[in-house]
Amino acid sequence: MKHISLDINIAGIKMKNPVIAASGTFGYGLEYSQLIDINFFGAIVTKTITLEPRIGNPQPRIVEVASGMLNSIGLQNPGAKVFIEEKLPKLKGYGVPIIANISGSKEAEFVKLADLLKDMGLSGLELNISCPNVEHAGLFAQDADTTYKLVRKVRKVTSLPLIVKLTPNVTDITLIARASEDAGADAISLINTLIGMSIDIQTKMPKLANVIGGLSGPAVKPVALRMVYEVSKKVRIPVIGMGGIMTSEDSIEFLLAGASAVAIGTANFVNPNTCCEIIEGIKTYMKANSFNKISDITGKLK
Repeated sequence: MKHISLDINIAGIKMKNPVIAASGTFGYGLEYSQLIDINFFGAIVTKTITLEPRIGNPQPRIVEVASGMLNSIGLQNPGAKVFIEEKLPKLKGYGVPIIANISGSKEAEFVKLADLLKDMGLSGLELNISCPNVEHAGLFAQDADTTYKLVRKVRKVTSLPLIVKLTPNVTDITLIARASEDAGADAISLINTLIGMSIDIQTKMPKLANVIGGLSGPAVKPVALRMVYEVSKKVRIPVIGMGGIMTSEDSIEFLLAGASAVAIGTANFVNPNTCCEIIEGIKTYMKANSFNKISDITGKLK
C-alpha cells in the first residue's frame, strides 16, 4: 500500500493534517497544552482578538441545550496589545500554524488590526464577520456588498492568507461566499453559530442574560453540512467546514461534501482530545478505503 499523507495546503498555510481547533473553543491553545499535545493539530485558530480589550456580555452566557449549547460570550478578550506581547510568543512555540481570528464593530477596526498583525509571524487571519453576540460585528456577513467592501479593504493591507468566516443566518450563503472570494479571500470557513434562545419555564426568564445567543454542537451539523456542500460548488477557493463535528465520521462527511479541512469547536468542551481522535479516525478511514491523500476524499460525494 502507498504512503498515506494527511498533509494539506490551505491558501499557502501548510498543515500536517486537515483538523483545526476552531476559534473560541480552544482559548489561545495555551490552556489545553496542559492536557494534550497540540503539536498534532493541523492548525489552531485563536480566540477572537479585537483592537481593544472586551469584557464580553453579562452572565449567564453559556447554556446547554438539546444536542448542543448556546453561547453569548460577546468576544471577551484582552485586546491586541496583550495578545501580541503575551499570548502570541508562547503560541509560536508550537509546531502548528497559528491563525488569528480578528473582529471589530467597524471596517476601520478590522483593517487596523490586520495591518497590526501582518508581520507578527502568524500563518493567516480569519475574519470573524459573523459573530451574532456583539452589536454590529455580525452585520458584515449579512450582505454580499458589505462583505466585499470589508474583505477588499483588509486585503489591501496584508499579504497573509485571509480566511473569511461566514454566518448561516442569511438567505443565500453562496452569494456571500462568492463576494468574499471576489474581494480577495483565500479561503472560506463556515458555519458560525445559528441564532437561538432558551427559556426557564420556572422563572419565566431567558436562560441567557443577553436573551439570544449562538447555537453550536450536533444540532447544527445538518445545516452546516448543507452549506459547505453548496458553497464548495460555487467558489474556487478552499472551504473549511465546521458546525457540530464531534467524531471522525462527522469530519469525513464534511470532507466528502467539499471541505478541504475541518474545524472542531464545541466538541473540545466535551472532550479536549477530540481533535487528536478525529485525526486518527480520518487516517483509519483512508487506510480502509485505499486513499493516499486528503484530496481523495474532498468533494467526492457520489
